[in-house]
Amino acid sequence: MTLSREPDNRAATVAGLFRYPVKSMAGEHLEKARLDANGILGDRAWALRDDVIGGLRSGKRYPALMSLAAQFTEEPTEDRRSAPARIRFPDGSFVLTSDADAAAKIGAAIGADVSLWPLVSKQDLDHYRRPPAPDVSPADMEAGLRALFGRLDHEPLPDLGLFPPELMEFESPPGTYFDASSILIMSEESLASMASACTESAFDIRRFRPNILLSNCLGATASSAFPENDWVGTRLQIGTAVLHIDSVCPRCVMTTHPVEDLPKDPAIMRALVAQNDGNLGVYASVEKPGIVANGDAVTVLEP
Repeated sequence: MTLSREPDNRAATVAGLFRYPVKSMAGEHLEKARLDANGILGDRAWALRDDVIGGLRSGKRYPALMSLAAQFTEEPTEDRRSAPARIRFPDGSFVLTSDADAAAKIGAAIGADVSLWPLVSKQDLDHYRRPPAPDVSPADMEAGLRALFGRLDHEPLPDLGLFPPELMEFESPPGTYFDASSILIMSEESLASMASACTESAFDIRRFRPNILLSNCLGATASSAFPENDWVGTRLQIGTAVLHIDSVCPRCVMTTHPVEDLPKDPAIMRALVAQNDGNLGVYASVEKPGIVANGDAVTVLEP
């Protein structure tokens, strides 16, 4: 099902910028952001590792992570992307990433034995490598994918070919803690389309964790209820940065988990599958580094 919306001939603009210092935790609103080859400086600069079986861990396995929030206490630099950050727990208490008991307190909050890690060199492949997986049948593998992407038996799984092939071996592109690409872009129009189609659910931006939120995207830059879909394969100039729009963003079970005052809501995924093939937003890569600020106009460039 595709919804229709009237075009808006005003220029698309940046309505919000977001950075997430610790993978899967709530993050920061920014007035402006520096983008380089690895996305917004400081985004996903820290992550948790499982101290029992190994591997990076996120809100997909530990939903309670999404109730924690992180904020840098010092601005990251290109030489120090994993700057110190402060982590806030739901009860209002805090811990610093530099505290000796930081990982223990986070682990107690989510019910897991974990360690807290800054970014390490992309040459340290073992740090990013997936832990050995037991032999499973094709049926078990499909069941695991359905749990990961929150899909029912009759719903199609996302096209895994949209993800970088290195993710078959590594849990994130080495040198980063991203699930796939370094930038996630969404539009207010897409959120409004979903809210109109599924009035019983809260399509709150906190569930979807974009880096860049755009407004006024209909008209010159796009024409559908989900404007981002029209941009795949194009290049966007935003501020002084140029981004290449790589693919749509297939959504996973994290969008249905509780976030702060938002309850667990599997209907979110049912609506996404029905309205937009389970996608919301687009993945982008940085073609030209630069500065992006709230209010910046968006220009679609020639391929």
